[in-house]
Amino acid sequence: MLEKRDFYINGAWVAPAKAHDYAVIDPSTEEQCAVISLGDQADTDAAVGAARAAFDSWSQTPREERVALIKKLAEIYDARSEEMAQAMSMEMGAPIELSRTQQVGAGSWHIGGFLKAFETFSFEKDFTATEKTLLEPIGVCALITPWNWPMNQIILKAIPAIATGCTVVLKPSEVAPLSGLLFAEFMHEAGFPAGVFNMLNGDGPGVGSQLSVHPEVDMVSFTGSTRAGIAISKAAADTLKRVSLELGGKGANIIFADADPKAAKQGAIRCFRNSGQSCNAPTRMLVHSSRYAEAVEMAADVAKNTHVGPASEEGKHIGPVVSEVQFNKIQGLIEKGMSEARLVAGGLGRPDGLNRGYYVKPTVFADVTNDMTIAQEEIFGPVLSIIPFETEEEAVAIANDTPYGLTNYVQTQDDDLRRRVARRLRSGMVETNGVGFAQGSPFGGYKQSGNGREGGVFGLEEFLEVKAVSGWAAG
Repeated sequence: MLEKRDFYINGAWVAPAKAHDYAVIDPSTEEQCAVISLGDQADTDAAVGAARAAFDSWSQTPREERVALIKKLAEIYDARSEEMAQAMSMEMGAPIELSRTQQVGAGSWHIGGFLKAFETFSFEKDFTATEKTLLEPIGVCALITPWNWPMNQIILKAIPAIATGCTVVLKPSEVAPLSGLLFAEFMHEAGFPAGVFNMLNGDGPGVGSQLSVHPEVDMVSFTGSTRAGIAISKAAADTLKRVSLELGGKGANIIFADADPKAAKQGAIRCFRNSGQSCNAPTRMLVHSSRYAEAVEMAADVAKNTHVGPASEEGKHIGPVVSEVQFNKIQGLIEKGMSEARLVAGGLGRPDGLNRGYYVKPTVFADVTNDMTIAQEEIFGPVLSIIPFETEEEAVAIANDTPYGLTNYVQTQDDDLRRRVARRLRSGMVETNGVGFAQGSPFGGYKQSGNGREGGVFGLEEFLEVKAVSGWAAG
């Protein structure tokens, strides 16, 4: 069993001010795989103090030096990618193949995107012949990240913050902290100055809340549940710090009559990926009535043929969900769905042959209406709800009838229809016909899916203040 109690503060690994052991559970086995310590106020104060002390010099460091350090980090990240893949697979249950390709790959993809954006990014803009607008780092940033895509979210926050001249305190999810600890090793090996990057473990009510209210923290960037995002916003209000939120989702996948014949199959596969633990998953499949029966059959077939197994198992499959808490929540919502709609695949309990581990059956409900619990709540498991529609107007109305607004999907061969519907969907992202987003594309949502954007130039701008200076040049 791994013992990882220390925190990374001011360029060194330090013991917690007060030991508070926390067991990290391998969701594939339900057995303890590591022990960490949760921080308390003294640890939070030390980390924030280190970041504050480092800010002045780091914010004035030439951009070329910052870029060189990030490039060094990228080399280390790639060289030690197998360690990172194993850590994420063990801590949150991602199948090792998915962990190596998509979980680790998301990190390297975003580092590359930020470096590309940084090449042409300007921190100064001429507003008039004599007036200059300056973009300056906001200051000390608290980065609070989730367990479902650990490196994706850590890098989407840490790299743009540091690249723009901010200093940071990272609090990874205590449920899946091993990847964050390893990332801190990478930062140390890359040679970032002491205090620029700090990391401590803790839970939301503890370190998370302490960072949210801390008077020396200038910004909180949080990814997680909408409930927690609301709590952080309220806690941060007293100090008027900037709060950037990437929260939940309940994506609609609209399949029109002329969509690709495999649209329903691909939508179900996408829904079940990462065991359904993605905020941008297409968990509501809206299908034109002429294709509805076919789509239900196709999605049910995907569910029945999706292999579920341990994260360590090679090959394409889905692993467990992250924890007992998540497992029980998902089971409760599946049970609710069985009282609301027609179950066509999956259901309660673990898949056959698995009697230990937080494994959930890939589940499909048909004849769902959008007022049902399973159509409104973010289940965050491999559960798909299928809803029929007749007209474009009805499809748009159903898709927008949700408190969330992160990612929606449109499937049609009619380009005018595709673009028209994309404009009307109230979400930060709309993926059409299975075409993925480009490197550096803005990631974020409307409504209760949060505010702000991550990725590329948009992610850099999140960590900057705007300053107007008159009389910059004689005129």
